[in-house]
Amino acid sequence: MIYWDYAAAAPPYDEVARTVEQLMRLHYANPSSLHRAGAEAAALIERAREVCAAALGVLPGEIKFTSGATESNNLAIKGIALQYTNRGRHIITTELEHPSVYESCLQLQSMGWEVTIVRPDEDGVVKPEEVAGAVRRDTVLVSVMHVNNEIGSVQPLAEIGRAVKAANPRTLFHVDGVQGFGKLPGGPRDFGADLYSLSPHKIRGPRGVGLLYVKEGTQLFPLLSGGSHEGGLRAGTENLPAIVAGAKAVRMAAERCGEFVSRILPLRNRLLAFLRNIPEFSLNSSEEGAPHIVHFSYPGMKGEVMARQLEQLGMLVSTRSACSSKLAEPSRVLLAIGRDEHAALGGIRISFGDEHTPADVAALEQALLGAVKALKIAEGGMR
Repeated sequence: MIYWDYAAAAPPYDEVARTVEQLMRLHYANPSSLHRAGAEAAALIERAREVCAAALGVLPGEIKFTSGATESNNLAIKGIALQYTNRGRHIITTELEHPSVYESCLQLQSMGWEVTIVRPDEDGVVKPEEVAGAVRRDTVLVSVMHVNNEIGSVQPLAEIGRAVKAANPRTLFHVDGVQGFGKLPGGPRDFGADLYSLSPHKIRGPRGVGLLYVKEGTQLFPLLSGGSHEGGLRAGTENLPAIVAGAKAVRMAAERCGEFVSRILPLRNRLLAFLRNIPEFSLNSSEEGAPHIVHFSYPGMKGEVMARQLEQLGMLVSTRSACSSKLAEPSRVLLAIGRDEHAALGGIRISFGDEHTPADVAALEQALLGAVKALKIAEGGMR
């Protein structure tokens, strides 16, 4: 089986897995304990914070550890909204966002906040001027992702960040960087972000840990009460093995970003060219998208049917964001970029990892041809 679902979860590096095991066996003390073992565990967390800060080009104190990007996004959005009610109750986001951002905004809307949702163009890109045009005096937060997790569209974050601050310097800017970090250059300071979310398990790190960059001076209302962990922002005993191993994955992803792009982008371009020549498929990813995601539809055929057929041929693919893959309704993202309901129900996502080779792409191409042939025969038999 060839795994094509790195955007959902990437297999951990061997050294990352070894780090988790070593930390679980050797450093099991609670980092908050006053004895020497606790102090050693606490020192490891601070070292991991320094490693992550260096990879992102920020200060160690601006890195907060969470349980994953979903928590990071929730803390960024709800934490800002609840902290700055004196500034207003207006939030801006886009139709492209991951459910952890989109649903957080809708939850706040149900509690009395006003939410403006900006639509993308047909390539899945939002225009900076449209985001800035929605900014008001009472806009507390703007949240825009770097790379869409479904179709791979890349947002012009630096331009959006500048436009937002020009429209209202007090409006805070949050970036969901989960699918962009390690795949494309740029970090929170390049984008003018006040908050930036990251998930190590997308970059071959462990699950159960996430990062939230919080620009110095930015305050958040804590969502988890209890202890004084993470500067009082996130109560709960730290997941030491995941934090240290996650920091290693963050460092490795930052160091290998250029190599990843130069090696994987030609494979993506090859697959795009192949798909354009298959009349049954319609592409949803653009040429200018991220190097690791290709999304297409087989209109009239549900995505899970194609995914199951490809699995029988040795290819493991997904239909959309893993957080939404079991939903029966059409893809919100595909509808937002103008695809009809048939295409929005028939999406397939191919997401590359650093281990993929030209031979893997050739095998995928043959499997796609075989899947189309099998499904057309099945369709003919049903008629």
